[in-house]
Amino acid sequence: MNLTLPIEHQKALTVVQGYLELGMPLEALRELKELPAALHDLPLSVEMHVVLLIRLRRWKSAATQARKLCKLSPSSPTGFIHLAYCQHESGNTGEARKTLLKGPPALQKEATYHYNLACYDAVLGDIESARRNLARSIGINKRFLEFARQDADLSPLHPELARKA
Repeated sequence: MNLTLPIEHQKALTVVQGYLELGMPLEALRELKELPAALHDLPLSVEMHVVLLIRLRRWKSAATQARKLCKLSPSSPTGFIHLAYCQHESGNTGEARKTLLKGPPALQKEATYHYNLACYDAVLGDIESARRNLARSIGINKRFLEFARQDADLSPLHPELARKA
């Protein structure tokens, strides 16, 4: 949280974040809409908005907010990962892949980036690229192997993932 914000603004953002953490996206959305106008364009506020819209599966609205986050924080991976995910969930997997590939260099260090690319590649039929990207993701964070074993997008890789330790 940005400590240069007035305390009442910090408290308002904390309430939104609390509702998100408790799995109460509708309450978080209500609180987010009641935030002072000065907070609406803060990257943290926009990111919270994206996350709660994703939880509500409002892909088009979430994508709009994710684009805003990309513009507000163009060197941060977060907006690009969220935008691509929304595009994928909306059936635009090819566009999702392009969004990730044109994102900032910081994405290369993110396990989620490589994991999502693996998912998009698999859905688009490029199994070899999916395999390479999934290996990169797991190399960064081993927990992604368990995610991959359950992910329908990666079903073409499930037989070989079942054999991995």
